[in-house]
Amino acid sequence: MPSSLLFLIASLIWGSTFWAITLQLGDVPPAVSVVYRFALSSAVLFAWCKLRGDKLALSWRAQRWTMLQGCATFGVSYICTYSSEQYLVSALVAVLFALMVFWNPLISRLVLGTPLSWRTWAAGSVAVSGVVLLFYQSIGLAVRDILAGGQGHFLLGLILALAATLASAFGNVIVVKVREQAPNVLLTMAWGMLWGTLLVALWVAASGERFVAPSSTRYWAGLLYLAVFGSVIAFACFFTLIDRIGPQKATYIGVVTPVISVLLSIRLEHFRPGILEWAGMALCLGSVAWALRTPTPARPAALIEPEPLKKAS
Repeated sequence: MPSSLLFLIASLIWGSTFWAITLQLGDVPPAVSVVYRFALSSAVLFAWCKLRGDKLALSWRAQRWTMLQGCATFGVSYICTYSSEQYLVSALVAVLFALMVFWNPLISRLVLGTPLSWRTWAAGSVAVSGVVLLFYQSIGLAVRDILAGGQGHFLLGLILALAATLASAFGNVIVVKVREQAPNVLLTMAWGMLWGTLLVALWVAASGERFVAPSSTRYWAGLLYLAVFGSVIAFACFFTLIDRIGPQKATYIGVVTPVISVLLSIRLEHFRPGILEWAGMALCLGSVAWALRTPTPARPAALIEPEPLKKAS
């Protein structure tokens, strides 16, 4: 499948998943919904790999990296994402995920030692300015709410969303180490989702939350869409893109996804951004596009040859 088509599929799906998450909020605790989603996604992927005749076991060296990547990407990131959407409009969370374009090279610098360009620093500064504009009025209202004795839920949602982007960016960088040890994208995704599911299940047990059986058609529709399309198909496209073009260029998806999410929020959540919000989103997404024009550093030799195309289909 061409890289351009993989990019389009992942962008369209992830642009809608931020809204689809809202279908699962309410009766079922957010962390429990994450367990349901990735348990189902992992089972689908393991079945897919088994039908293809793949050996399901991984070496311990590969499994260690897969465990770390899975806990970050499918565990911590999604607990924070689901929880944040209790307090923030889904479009705002999607815009914050555009910041992964800057988190990825920063974390890659720390973990893999890849160099950082001046454009990344400059564009990152502009993006932060955009985020400040985007949330300026809401943060002011939240602060006044806290001073008046309120709980400031908006600030909590903002912190959770930022934590989600950092955890997800860390997981994206670790994908490089996973692929050095195990080239099978679908199998490592299956294991990563399983480890993420187990981590979140432990969190649910430790926090005293209950595994509630959802009853609404709305919830089940959201779960199936998020598990099959948002997790299996979109992540398979994204991780294959990381293999082919590297994490920095693959995160161009972070420019397209928020635009789709904002349009859906305006239509389905009655989101009405003002002048400051529009300006903030324009600065943030414009800086992301500018940063991604930076040439990608040379990739490790082990990653130059992409996985055979049949394994990503």
